[in-house]
Amino acid sequence: MINLVLAILFSSLLYIVFKFYSKFNINTFQAIVFNYVAAFLVGIVLSEEPLDFQSILSKSWLFGSFILGGLFILVFNILGKTSQENGVSVASVSSKMSMIIPILFGIFFFKESITLEKIIGIGIALIAVYFTSKKEAGKVEVKNFIFPILLFFGAGVVDTTMNYLQHTHLKDNEIALFSATTFLSAFFFGILISVFKTIKGDFKFEGKSIIGGIFLGVPNYFSMYFLIKALHNKNLESATVFTLINIGVILLSTIFGIILFKEKLLKQNYFGIVLAIIAVILVTL
Repeated sequence: MINLVLAILFSSLLYIVFKFYSKFNINTFQAIVFNYVAAFLVGIVLSEEPLDFQSILSKSWLFGSFILGGLFILVFNILGKTSQENGVSVASVSSKMSMIIPILFGIFFFKESITLEKIIGIGIALIAVYFTSKKEAGKVEVKNFIFPILLFFGAGVVDTTMNYLQHTHLKDNEIALFSATTFLSAFFFGILISVFKTIKGDFKFEGKSIIGGIFLGVPNYFSMYFLIKALHNKNLESATVFTLINIGVILLSTIFGIILFKEKLLKQNYFGIVLAIIAVILVTL
């Protein structure tokens, strides 16, 4: 259970770091790219397996790690596009509602148990995600309807891929090395995009992005590391893990927002929080 709590904590810290990006005018894309380097280095330091590229090339999870790294960058860009075209609220709801994809995958692919209480809890959790996340009047324009859909499936595929790899390929002592390799892959794809932007004349390096990347990379690494550790727990099915993490992140990031940034909650947000608590109780029965 401690891994679940730590996954929620570090995932929530990511939202705090992003908030400070706007305060200190840090280039988000560049910081994201450098954050993968920081996350990679943290993983190498903590890895029980030695950094042996020859050994890594023989790992059964290598291809999946490479694909996951590409998905990190792709989903981030879709998230940015959705936020620009449809609003931050729509982007937030779309990404969090995607938890239904890994939940269904776990139920049908890994034959995880499903009870009436859990079904109701997951359903309430999805409703809670909507009401708690919606802090602005976001409207999905028909012409840009594709972006929230892509974000929904993209974020869901990321979590599902991690769930699949940890179930079928990852040993417990390889989690740190796997996480580090995945972040290195994401950095590689980030560099490719940066080169493309440079050629187009859309890229101007900002030194403070490195500092922003470090502050993001450390919690980013641990959010992924403890998520995979939580999924490794034989006493917790993935449907329960993803539901609790999503609800936990929403509740904790909301608390952080109120305390640190004096954010105001709407009535619908309070309603969502109440539903989230009910969902947690039902899912853990």
